[in-house]
This record gives sequence, structure tokens and C-alpha cells, in this order.
Amino acid sequence: MRLSVGGEDKELSELLDTALTEFNGRATGVTDEGELSVRATDDTGAVVGGLTGWTWGDSCEIHMLWVRDDQRGTGLGTRLMRAAEAEARRRGCRHVAVSSYTFQAPGFYRSLGYTETGRTPGVPGGHEDVHLYRRLTDD
Repeated sequence: MRLSVGGEDKELSELLDTALTEFNGRATGVTDEGELSVRATDDTGAVVGGLTGWTWGDSCEIHMLWVRDDQRGTGLGTRLMRAAEAEARRRGCRHVAVSSYTFQAPGFYRSLGYTETGRTPGVPGGHEDVHLYRRLTDD
């Protein structure tokens, strides 16, 4: 057996994603995992913001949310999140999870109704990774 350590390995990432998706499906009986994205463009077609994540069963997780500097404070971040939540509901999701470093936007997610569920210390610069959660249904 040989170990190889390196940088990005797209082939390995794809293999691990496939293998873990299959394992998770066998373990849970839930196999409807899918990617999620919301893209915002201006009149020229340039990307001014976006969101990526995934849904699986009744769960949604937001991986990345970005809004271009000149669009911050315009409500675009809220529109991106609400569009993702609407799509998650359409897919049968009952809750959403997201994390944000303390120097990013945990207050933004709280303003959208997300509740902090924990923190991971040790982020460069003395910061923390804040984990947040929001139910999409009342039950």
C-alpha cells in the first residue's frame, strides 16, 4: 500500500463522492442526494452573487454564499438564501444547515432566522467557524 499526499485531486474527489453517496444510501435508505445552486447575474451576464450546496432526503446544506462587493447591502444575499430555501422545500427538505466564520456573516444568517448550534475554534487569525441551523417547516 502506498499513500500519496498532494493538492486538489478531482479524480479522488469524484470517487469519494460516489462511494460515500452509495454508502450513505445503503445505510439510510435515502438516495435522493443532489447539488443545489443559485446564480445572480447583472444585465451584462456577469456573476454578482451565488450560492452552492446540496440536498439529501429532508436535509439541505449551504456550502458557499458570495455576493460581489458592490452588491452587498442590496438584499441580494437574502434573495439568494430565500431562493435556496424555496428550492429545498420543493425538494422535500425540512431544515437547512450552514456555517460561517466569525469574520464573515454569522449575524446575517441569524437575521434570516438561523440559530447557532455550535462553534469550531482554530480558524486562522483567532476566529471560529459558526454552525447554524434553520427549520423550514413548523412540524
